[in-house]
Amino acid sequence: MSLYVLRHGETAWSAAHRHTGRSDVPLTRTGRAQARAAEPVLRVVRQPAAPWSLALSSPLVRARDTARLAGLDVEVEDRLAEWDYGEYDGRTTADIQRDRPGWDLWRDGCPGGEQAADVAERVDGVLAERVRPALAGGDVLLVAHSHLLRVLAARWLGLAPSCGRFFVLDPAHLGVLGSEHDRPALIHWNVGAPC
Repeated sequence: MSLYVLRHGETAWSAAHRHTGRSDVPLTRTGRAQARAAEPVLRVVRQPAAPWSLALSSPLVRARDTARLAGLDVEVEDRLAEWDYGEYDGRTTADIQRDRPGWDLWRDGCPGGEQAADVAERVDGVLAERVRPALAGGDVLLVAHSHLLRVLAARWLGLAPSCGRFFVLDPAHLGVLGSEHDRPALIHWNVGAPC
């Protein structure tokens, strides 16, 4: 069985490369089209299609709307909310680095928000308590956010949370995590339809 992860579609803030953590920013028109385009991609990647053993979404509207537009019926899981960027929510990396030269999200985290280890603690809980038990009954789907899903991929593979920096995930793109020879593996990553 496999764990499918889907990033939400584009928002005005993601299009402008602004860190969009707990601010509940809606999808743009492009983001809604991307979300609808995710449905056939899921059908192609996931053969044969069967009911999900478990389908979860972040509580934030951009993730819930992506799920709905992709034809998915999901349960909200609060721990799938995006990285809390604290004082840096809504700011770009370039803007932050003007005030704090050399700042790196993966190494430094966010004042008033979370560190990579904090995000890892949340996703480790979701993996242990929700995902792994459900995988016994079939495939699992999570609809959430870029940085959170990147940390989740790293943790699935047994890597440090900061290794999420290597798993770029575009809006409304898909990743598939599974195993090979009983070891965690990355099956597909950053799969999506052009919009």
